[in-house]
Parts: sequence; C-alpha cells; structure tokens
Amino acid sequence: MDVTGHTSSGGHGDPPQGPRKAASIRDVAAAAGVSYQTVSRVINGHPNVKEETRKRVDAAIQTLGFRRNATAFALASGVTRSVTVITSNTVLYGYAATLQGLEEASRAAGYALGVRVVTPEDDLDRTIAAAADTGGGVVVIGYDRIGAAALDRVPAHVPCAALVEAPPLGRTPSRPAVWADDREAARAATEHLLSLGHANVHHVAIPASTGTRRLAGPRAEGWRQALEAAGITPPPPSGKGWDAEAGYEAGKKLARNKDVTAILCGNDDLALGVLRALHHAGRRVPEDISVIGFDDAPHSAFVTPSLTTVRMDFHGLGRAAFGLLRAQLDTDRLEPAPVPAEPTLILRESSGPRDV
Repeated sequence: MDVTGHTSSGGHGDPPQGPRKAASIRDVAAAAGVSYQTVSRVINGHPNVKEETRKRVDAAIQTLGFRRNATAFALASGVTRSVTVITSNTVLYGYAATLQGLEEASRAAGYALGVRVVTPEDDLDRTIAAAADTGGGVVVIGYDRIGAAALDRVPAHVPCAALVEAPPLGRTPSRPAVWADDREAARAATEHLLSLGHANVHHVAIPASTGTRRLAGPRAEGWRQALEAAGITPPPPSGKGWDAEAGYEAGKKLARNKDVTAILCGNDDLALGVLRALHHAGRRVPEDISVIGFDDAPHSAFVTPSLTTVRMDFHGLGRAAFGLLRAQLDTDRLEPAPVPAEPTLILRESSGPRDV
C-alpha cells in the first residue's frame, strides 16, 4: 500500500515540474535598483518613499511575481497570520484527525487556524469569500461532495491546499493537494480476505466525493478491482452513509444472506454498526463472517472482537496539506511538505479463515 502526497498547480495530466525558487525581497531590490530595506518599506506602505521609487519597486514585484513572506511579516508587524479550513464535518474520525494535524502544523508555524463548517444549505461562494478575507489562505477538506464542491469554487488567486480522495490514475487536482492511496489499500484488504479462503467479499461503502454511484469512490474501486482481478463478480455494494447507524442497517441485510462470509467496510464507524448487526443476527465474527474496517479509529482496537482495519495517517495528511499551503504563503521557504505514512493493514480479531 502506498501513500502519495501529490501536488499540482496545473490541470489533469500535467507533467511534473521541478521546484522553482520563488523571488525574494533581495531579488526585487536588485531588479528595482534599490536596497532591500526600501523594498520592505514599499511592501509595508511606509510613507517616506519617493513615488518614482515606489513605482519601480511595484513594477519589479509584478515582473518577478514576488509574494511577501508571511512568517517574516508576522514577526515584524506583530500580526498573527491565519489559515481557514473549510470542511463539512468535524466529528468523524478522518476529519477530526486531519484537523488535528492541520492545527498542530499551523500552530508550530505561528499561524492561527480557523474552521468553517459548510452544509448543503450554505452559500459556498460567500463562505469561501469570507474565509479568503482572513488573508492567510484556505485549506479544503474535500473527502465528500460538499468539500469537493467547495474546492472547485476557490478563486485561483486565493492561496489554497486541499485534502482529497485518491483521484483516478493519471489525473491530479487543479490545486495543490495531498491524498492517501486508499484505492490500493482497499484492493490489498480485499485480496487479504480472498487469501483466507472467502469466495467473495461484500462491501459497505462510504459516499464518494464525486458522482452518485457507490462504486465511484477509490475504496470501492480498489475493492472492485481486486475481485475482478480474481475472476469474481463484485456483489452490489451496500451503505447509505458514513456512521454506525448506516453500517447497522447494511449489516442487517447482509446478515440474512448465508452466502456472505467476508465484508469490507468503507470506514470503522460503518464496521462498528455491521458488527452490532451481525451480533444481533447470531452471526459469529470471524467464525461465520470476517469484517475489515478502514481508518483505524481509536475505538477499533477496543471493540469485541477487535477490528481488523486499514490504518490511515490522517494527522500526517493534515500536516502535509498545511505544508503545501505554507509553501504558497512563505515564498522564501524551500522545505518540502511532510510526507504522510503509508496505509497499513492492521490484523486483529475480526478477520480470519473461512470456516468450512
């Protein structure tokens, strides 16, 4: 299972480009024929600068594409820079852990972090405009349809980074983004269940961030690809939400089918509901049915039976996303964004060989 921290400032299929050093205040000074102290005075609106000099500096700034170093400005002015996170959820584990990673990274860099929770009823354009007014850039958590729609509406001039589902192979988001290869992780988890002797693997899916089909998300795609590679026709996926209640409803239906011996769930909350439904139906886990979750939420190791799951480094993804945004705000920095850990299949009690 690989985790890929991808960045792109172009559209789909853009070839990778090497890092280019951003123009510094000294580059602007040299181009304008003034001292860097004079450039600093122009940038900060100091009144004691000749109009002709100011015009030369402004022209050099435009030509070189110079952007003020946010951290240096904050230290010099005493003004705290801020970053706004746009998300549709702060409760589910993946979102909450991502927010924690963002907060830790932004605080360490001297940034204040604000959060705007969007709903289907919100005016996204107004919400994004308000977030952009903070002046420190925007991070969009685009794991779902609302987040993906918000990302599409962020104006090109607003510094932005995103956390997204793994995109289709050969395509990249239009803004700098980071993601985990959960498509490959789901494929590997499905292959593990098949290796235990299960003839088929059913899937309780989370909603995809784009489209309307439950097979559209990368986790569902990885599951389907593993089954098709093994010559198995994927059964119809279950699931109509993200939480344990949705998992419970899907689990009740699967429990009635005696041919079901293995279930891959789109997240651990769904798996929790599935485990409860199987218990109520008298189906033993893992003797009758093996269950694998996704994300490795804190509760997954402490349910009975403990949950086999795919561990996702959401904290690392959050830190990496802030790193992508900071590279746009602090243009003198050349440090690469942190790289999250790869997804890992964590074997626990809820999965085992088919009981024949």
